[in-house]
Amino acid sequence: MDIQQNKDLVGRGYQAFQSGNIEELLQLFADDIEWMGSEIDNVPFSRDYHGKQDVAQFFAQLNQAQEAQRFEPREMIAEGDRVVVTGYAKWNVRATGKSYEYPWVHLFTIRDGKVTRFEQFFDTAATRDAYTPAGISSMAGAGEAAAPLH
Repeated sequence: MDIQQNKDLVGRGYQAFQSGNIEELLQLFADDIEWMGSEIDNVPFSRDYHGKQDVAQFFAQLNQAQEAQRFEPREMIAEGDRVVVTGYAKWNVRATGKSYEYPWVHLFTIRDGKVTRFEQFFDTAATRDAYTPAGISSMAGAGEAAAPLH
C-alpha cells in the first residue's frame, strides 16, 4: 500500500470508532496486532493487548469504563508503513463521574493492508486522576514515581 492508502485505512478506522462500529474497526487490524497501552492505576483497560480478539476486549472495557465527550483526530502524517495522528479527547469516567481531557498522538504501523501495531501517547496522570475515587489522593507519595507521560 502507498502512503495515501495507509492514511485512508487509518481514517476509516477513526470513522468506525466514532460511529461505534467496532466490528468494522477490528476488520482493519491484523490477526496478530500489537496494541500498546500504558499501565495506569484504577484504569481497567490500561495494558498491552495482543491479537485482534484481545483488542476487541480493549474496546469493550473502554466502553464500559468511560464515554467520549469529544474525540477528534486533527492531523495525519504518513511515511512508509507508518501513520502518525494527533488529536484531542475528552472523556467522562462512568465510575467516578469525573471528566478529563488531553491531546494525544497515535502511531500506526501498517503491513499488507492491515494495522499491525498501535501505540498511543497521552496524559496518563490526567487519566489516573479521573479514575481515582473522590477523597483519595492520586498524587504519588514520597518515594513514589509519578506516572510517566506515554
